[in-house]
Amino acid sequence: RSKIVCGKPSTPTPLLNSSIYNMVTYPQWTIPTSIVKKEVLPGLQESTGYLKRKGYSLIDSKGNEVDPWKIKWKKYKDEIPWKVIQGSGDENALGVYKFNFFSPYDVYMHDTNQRYFFKNKIRALSHGCVRVEQWEKLAIYITRNDSLSSRHLSYNMDSIHNWLSRKVKKEIYVKEKLPVFIRYITADAMKGKMVFYDDMYNLDKITADKYFAGK
Repeated sequence: RSKIVCGKPSTPTPLLNSSIYNMVTYPQWTIPTSIVKKEVLPGLQESTGYLKRKGYSLIDSKGNEVDPWKIKWKKYKDEIPWKVIQGSGDENALGVYKFNFFSPYDVYMHDTNQRYFFKNKIRALSHGCVRVEQWEKLAIYITRNDSLSSRHLSYNMDSIHNWLSRKVKKEIYVKEKLPVFIRYITADAMKGKMVFYDDMYNLDKITADKYFAGK
């Protein structure tokens, strides 16, 4: 069990069935095109120094870094022909650990550099990814599960702690893929009592309107 931060109402976390296939220590963040369009490009058009303030780099198709000061940003409206990447480190938006799962939505589970958000009662604050407060316990669970199902595992928690202490990026492939089910629940039964949660994405109202339409 863990507190999480999920997507804002404007960028909701999608409902899905998937499975975790790898984990990454000190990950880089490739900014999704939707965020580049809504935030990065307007930021660059206002000030080319936007990338430096955010700790972002502009990378071309060959993996080379591009000088943003040589580009006329005003001519771009929706898309740009480069990747925008935030390098790994303690200030990275993904934190120090990331869980990748199969998804067409460019979302995943990860640590965060804004851990103070977990103290909030309302935690719908992300661009759609799921930030996990107890990410280390989840990593331990996956590692233990993987070790029980495979005799020849290329990693363990000691190696993971070593990579984290050295602040190196390391991709860890999970052989026994862990199922992931993201659901949206506004009512539950706990200890014999009904418990209701905030309908952050207004899905209950949408469902009710469809159900009672014409009745």
